[in-house]
Amino acid sequence: MMKTKVLYIHGMGGGGDSRIPAILKSSLTEAEVVVRTYDFDPEKAAGQIGEWIEELKPSLIVGESLGAIQAIRIKGLPHILVSPSLNAPLYLGNLSFLALIPGVTWLFDRIYKPKEGDRQKLHFTYDVLKKYRQHRKAALANSSRSGSKDYFYAFFGTKDHYRRTGVVSIRTWKKYFGDHFEIYEGTHFMEEEHVLTRLVPKILNMLNTK
Repeated sequence: MMKTKVLYIHGMGGGGDSRIPAILKSSLTEAEVVVRTYDFDPEKAAGQIGEWIEELKPSLIVGESLGAIQAIRIKGLPHILVSPSLNAPLYLGNLSFLALIPGVTWLFDRIYKPKEGDRQKLHFTYDVLKKYRQHRKAALANSSRSGSKDYFYAFFGTKDHYRRTGVVSIRTWKKYFGDHFEIYEGTHFMEEEHVLTRLVPKILNMLNTK
């Protein structure tokens, strides 16, 4: 008997060997958790992920950080989101002009270089960064505020340093998705104890109610 599939969409610089989906894979015996590395160009990535949806036919989408924007763009499935960075595309789009300055792309690529392994390759060019504002718009067109009937639920950490800058914002989340969220005592990068005690039970609950 084939297992139910859960597609996990990693955050910026994450990939096939990201930590949270690895914990889910070892903890969720009831489902197959699939995580793949996608392109940093948001439109190329949307095409890749769309093909994966057709191939895998998952029952649930889990999106982390900037990957939450890609997750929200997927229509017709329930979404569970970890530290959704709804405003990160605004920052990336607004800063795109900096990439036109000689040396800035090289500097950003060096500062935000991912860990070794199966990780998303980051390349901060103007042509890529300028797409992120439209990427966000396309995702929020599938929000509860815009009339989507999909299910959305988010987790936010009390010590998430990205909340100070507004990259991660509970206020923005409530504007588009209402009060469907909870807060855990932790950082942007959900700690293992919260993955096991909060994220795993939520996933199982959603799979069992489908």
